[in-house]
Amino acid sequence: MTVLVLALTAGAVVGLALGALGGGGGVLAAPALIYLLDFGPVEATTAGLVVVAVTSATALYGHARDGRVRWTAGALFAAAGAVPAVLTASLADGVPRPVLTLAFAAVAALAAVRMLRPATDPDDDARDPAEPPAGEPSGAEPPARGAPTPGAPRPRPLRAAGAGAGVGALTGFLGVGGGFLAVPALVGMVGLRMRAAVGTSLLVITANALTALVARAGTAAPVDWAVVAPFTGAAVLAAWDGRRLAARVPATALRRIFGSALLAVAALMAVDGAARLL
Repeated sequence: MTVLVLALTAGAVVGLALGALGGGGGVLAAPALIYLLDFGPVEATTAGLVVVAVTSATALYGHARDGRVRWTAGALFAAAGAVPAVLTASLADGVPRPVLTLAFAAVAALAAVRMLRPATDPDDDARDPAEPPAGEPSGAEPPARGAPTPGAPRPRPLRAAGAGAGVGALTGFLGVGGGFLAVPALVGMVGLRMRAAVGTSLLVITANALTALVARAGTAAPVDWAVVAPFTGAAVLAAWDGRRLAARVPATALRRIFGSALLAVAALMAVDGAARLL
């Protein structure tokens, strides 16, 4: 019963982060599985991919219904990460636990820093005028749906492809979605507004996680479905609430909450990894 409650609680937090911010949830999933549910780091990366893939796909549907997904830009960004995700998917098996734990800590710290940085996009706390309010049908497709918003930063295809490859490699190796990297890349390198970047990042995360799972099929440790299933179910339900939360609470406030949680997780994992190395 205690394991079930922990799985449901941790899954809800992961889902809220993914649904509201399009990133950070996958980074929280791995330490929750390791420290609360007694998974090993390698098993946690595979289970994390399951959680991230299912939850991101669910949240993606909601954002797409609200007109917040730029399909062309997202598909191209995800395509750049497909091969790196496959190549790195099996690397975690040969990495010592302390090293893998420290890698998780570094990624969590980076995600926390990005979340806690002051917003630079004026749309960060305001709805894109081209998008309908959350929960309302999107109706007719807005102009230039697959294209950057007018007045946004000029697209940088090569840098965007490099960022997409990096996100894919991170997903394959550590089982995290990489949304905390995808969102700023989609804003600064592709030219999307913040709300559209969050929705589009869920497409990238879903594609990368599914690609990495296929690459791990038959080689990774078996998934403990008695724990992962309720964890994922809670994350899916919370992702819907996260999407609604994102429409009502300033993104800056959400980033501070989840960024602070990630920073604490990063510190915990850094201490644990360093202690195991000594």
